[in-house]
Amino acid sequence: MNKLIEQLKLHEGSRTHAYDCPAGYITIGVGRNIDPNGGLGLSENEINYLLKNDIERCYRELDRFSWFMDLDQVRQEALVNMLFNIGLPRLLSFKKMIASLMAKEYSQAAEEIINSLYARQVGNRANELAYMIERGEYLK
Repeated sequence: MNKLIEQLKLHEGSRTHAYDCPAGYITIGVGRNIDPNGGLGLSENEINYLLKNDIERCYRELDRFSWFMDLDQVRQEALVNMLFNIGLPRLLSFKKMIASLMAKEYSQAAEEIINSLYARQVGNRANELAYMIERGEYLK
C-alpha cells in the first residue's frame, strides 16, 4: 500500500488547500473530488476526523493561557467554540471578557459577549456561548 500511496501522490499531487483540478472540479488532498456537482464529498467519519483535529488544535492554542486552564470544562468548551469560529487573534481582542474570566466574574464575561459586534454577527450562537460562560452549563 505504501508504494501505491507514493505513486498516487506523484500522479495526482498532494495539496493542503482546496483547488480546481484540470477538469474544473473542487478537489482536496490527493485528488479527492469534493465538488457538489458529481464529487465524492466527505463521509461523516471524515468530517468528524477533521472536526476533532480542529478542536484539538483549538485546545492547544488555548492551553498556554493560565486563565483558560483555570476554567471548568463547559466554560473551556464555550471558548473553544468561539475560537473555532473567529480565530485566536480576534478571541484575544475580547480583553474585558478575558479579564472577567480571570476574576471569575462570569456574568460580566457573558455580558461582554452579548454586547459585542460578534454577537450581532452570529446571533443565537453568542447567546448560547454567553449562557455557558455565565452558568458553567450547556443550554438545555
